[in-house]
Amino acid sequence: MTTITTRTVEYPADGLTMTGHLALPAGVDRRPAVLLGPEGMGLSDVERRRADALAELGYVALAFDLHGGRYLGDPEEMLARCLPLLADPDRMRGIGHAALDVLRTEPRTDPDRIAAVGYGTGGAIGLELGRGGVNLRAIGTVNALTTGRPGEAARIRCPVWAGVGSEDPIMPPAQRNAFTAEMQAAGIDWRLTVYGGALHAFHHPPVDHPTVPGVGYHPRHAQRAWRDVVDLLAECLPVTEALGA
Repeated sequence: MTTITTRTVEYPADGLTMTGHLALPAGVDRRPAVLLGPEGMGLSDVERRRADALAELGYVALAFDLHGGRYLGDPEEMLARCLPLLADPDRMRGIGHAALDVLRTEPRTDPDRIAAVGYGTGGAIGLELGRGGVNLRAIGTVNALTTGRPGEAARIRCPVWAGVGSEDPIMPPAQRNAFTAEMQAAGIDWRLTVYGGALHAFHHPPVDHPTVPGVGYHPRHAQRAWRDVVDLLAECLPVTEALGA
C-alpha cells in the first residue's frame, strides 16, 4: 500500500471554524486533487477513509467540513441546518470556496487540476461550485440531484456524473428528471447512474444513531458507486498524466 500522510486543517467558512481532513500521497511533487464533500450529517471517518483511499491512488484529497467540526447525528438538528443551506446557493458556494482555497494553497496540489466529489449536501456544494463557474475537471455526486438557479448550469465547465438509488424517496424520479433536464439544457457532458433497489445514502455504512426515513445501506451498490467515482477521476483527472506517464 502506498504511504500517505494526513493532517487536520482548520479554516473559516459560514461563520464557523471548519475542521477538514487532508490526505497527501507519497512523494513531494504536485498532484491532481479532489475536494470531497460529506453527507448532511457532516464529516466523519467514512469521508476521512475515502480521502485516504484517494491519496493512496495518487491524489491530494481534502474531505471538507459542513458544521464547524460537529457531526450532526440528530436528524432534526441536521435538517434544521442543512435544509436552509441547500436552499441558499451562495452559502453553499461560500463553504465550497473556503475548502477549495485550502486545497489550492496546499503545495502538493496542482491548482489547475481539481475535481469535486460529494455525497448528499457535500455533493450539492460541488455542483454549486460548478454552477458558479469554478474551473473543475470533473464533478461527481451521489444522492445530490439538486437543481440550481435558472441558467447557471451553463457555467459548469466539466463532465458531471451523478449516482442515485432507484428507491430513494428524497431524490425521487421527478427530482431526477429535473436534474437531468437542467444538465441537458445547459449542454453539459452528464451521466446519471441509477442503482436498482437502493435507498438514500446507500453508500454510507450503517450508523449508530437515528436517521431520516428512506435511508439504507446497500453494500454491493456502495462498492459500485465508489468504483464509478474512481473511474470518473481516472477519465477526467488521471494521475498518470501528472506523473508524466
